[in-house]
Formats: sequence, C-alpha cells, structure tokens
Amino acid sequence: MSVVVPTYQESTNIPILFDRIKYALNAEPWELIVVDDDSPDGTSSVAFALAAEDRRIRCLRRVNRSGLAGAVIEGWMSSSADFVAVIDGDLQHDESILPKMYEALAKGSGNLAIGTRLRDGDLGGSLSPARQALSDMGAWFFRRIAGAAVADPMSGFFMIRREIVSRLAPRLSPDGFKILVDVILSAGGGLKIVEVPYVFRKRNSGESKLTPLVGMDFLGLVVHHASGGLLPIRFVLFTSIGAVGLLVHIVALSAVLHWFRMLGFEAGQLIATILAMGSNFILNNEITYRPYRYSGPSLVAGFVAFALGCSVGVLANINVASWLYTADETWWVAGLAGALLSVVWNYAVSTNLIWRRRHR
Repeated sequence: MSVVVPTYQESTNIPILFDRIKYALNAEPWELIVVDDDSPDGTSSVAFALAAEDRRIRCLRRVNRSGLAGAVIEGWMSSSADFVAVIDGDLQHDESILPKMYEALAKGSGNLAIGTRLRDGDLGGSLSPARQALSDMGAWFFRRIAGAAVADPMSGFFMIRREIVSRLAPRLSPDGFKILVDVILSAGGGLKIVEVPYVFRKRNSGESKLTPLVGMDFLGLVVHHASGGLLPIRFVLFTSIGAVGLLVHIVALSAVLHWFRMLGFEAGQLIATILAMGSNFILNNEITYRPYRYSGPSLVAGFVAFALGCSVGVLANINVASWLYTADETWWVAGLAGALLSVVWNYAVSTNLIWRRRHR
C-alpha cells in the first residue's frame, strides 16, 4: 500500500509519523509518500533526507502549487500499489488502524475504508467545539445529499483501492479540503464502505489546512456534484460570498441612512459599496482563492485590482439591464440578466487576473 501524507510546515512531524507507520505496518508491504507544498520550514528536505536512508519513504515537492486535495491526488497518481491511503501530517490520526483498514480491503469487505473519529464512545475526537459542530453538521447534510450511510464523511483519514481513484481522478477537484466527500460523490454510490473507529488525537505541530469557514468549501463541493459538474466549486464559493457581500451592503447602507443621514443616499451607497467589496475580497482571498491568496502589503494592491475589475462588472450590469428594460423586457428579467452577467464577469476576472497563479 501507499500512504500519502499532504504536508505544509510539518518538518518536525514527518520523522515521528514515519517511525510510527514503520511500527504499525511492520508486517505489510508499504511506502509513505510525502507530498509537500514547498514548505518554508524545510519539510521536503527532512523527507528527502529520510528517503536517502529508507526506500519506504519518498517525497514529492510541489512548487507553485498548493492545496490539500490536489496534493492527495498527485500522491495517489504517483503510486503503483494496490491500495492507497491518506493521513494527515499533524499526528492527529491514529496510524495503528492502518493494518485493519488494509485487511478489510484486502479481504473484500469493502473497497473504501474510512477512519472514523471517536469521542468518549461517540463520533469526534480532540476537535474544538467549533470544528466538532461543523463536522456533525457536515455529516448530517452529507448523508441526506449522498444517500450514503457514512458516520464520518468529514474524515481526512481513509484507504481505497488505487484502481478506483485512478478511474475517478479526472472527476476529482484539486481544490478544497474534503477529498473523501469528493471521492464518494464522484463514485455515485458505487463504493462498498467500511469504517474503522479510532480516537482523534490533539494536534502536535504544523499548520492546519482548515479554516473556520471550511463549511463553505464543503457546500461548494456538494453543489458542484449536484449540478453534474456544470458549476465549478470556485464559482459556487464566489457566488455564495457575493450573497454575503450583498447582505453587508444592505446593512451598511441602512446604518448610514439611520445614523448619518446628513451624508445622504449617494455617500451611503458609496460607503456600502466599498465595505461590500472589501468583505468580498477578504472572503474570496481566504476561501475561494486560498492557495493563491494575497498577504501583507500585497493585500492593498490585490484589493485595488479586485475593486477595479468589479467596477467594470457593475457597469456591464447596469448597461445590459437598462437595455433589456427599455426593450420592454420584464423588470426582474432585466435585473437578473444584468446581475448574472456581472457575477460571471467578476468571477472570470478574479480567476484569470486577480488571483491568477502567482509564484510564491
């Protein structure tokens, strides 16, 4: 089997994880594939040093690419083993259950084995209350959308037959965090799933790839599959954040007109527009385009570019809507057409210009 571990800033964890897996899989043929997103702490160098002494570990260093799902997929595609697994590099997953997962698949009990987190006899583990609530909500929602009786679909620890992921690979999204959800939904009910319980550990070190708003990423993945792949995950996230921006705009405009009436409607509209654009930029920077996000001084330049790009979208919105309305079109049809054009324009500009793949 090949055990893939996507890493970022986890140089101290890799030697520990490798030793633990050596102990757990002593009797089985295996390899550990470290897929590192060019960590500045030298995670890949540590993995390469270990690989020079032991052939059971190798490292893929990804340059100018990042993201958990993409790293996992690349690791899987570099394997020639019968079974491939994924485990986090933060030492929270219990590697001692890998033999049980392997045995279940090798004996044909299933073709996907999921490490199911336990918490005092129930699901969970050493999750914070916020992450636990998010996990529970995601599991509840997933079971109703996918129709799969999976207790812990938010798990990032599982094993599957390589032939299955090789077949599914063209349909898997390299964006996002919940690769297991993508695998199950892409398989369309064609998986025989077994779950192996374990106790989720506390984080040792390293940088989590999750954010408090990972639920939006999960939603984007589900909507992407519900649309038959027609709507890209990033487009779903972008439009969802746009809805948040609309709410910010309305609240800000209302506040200005209520507390600062002397400024007038036009000034209130300008303030609300800037605040809405700011919220959209920040959320898109942290969620939709997280692998290519701006940081530090570059945030200002990124926001200016975003605002200019969206301004063109606003003008297109107004012109198209006005043209349709004067052509005796129903007002809401004209408004919807203008808004749709604006969203598509803003998404295209943001994806291809504002957050284009930038060198680190």
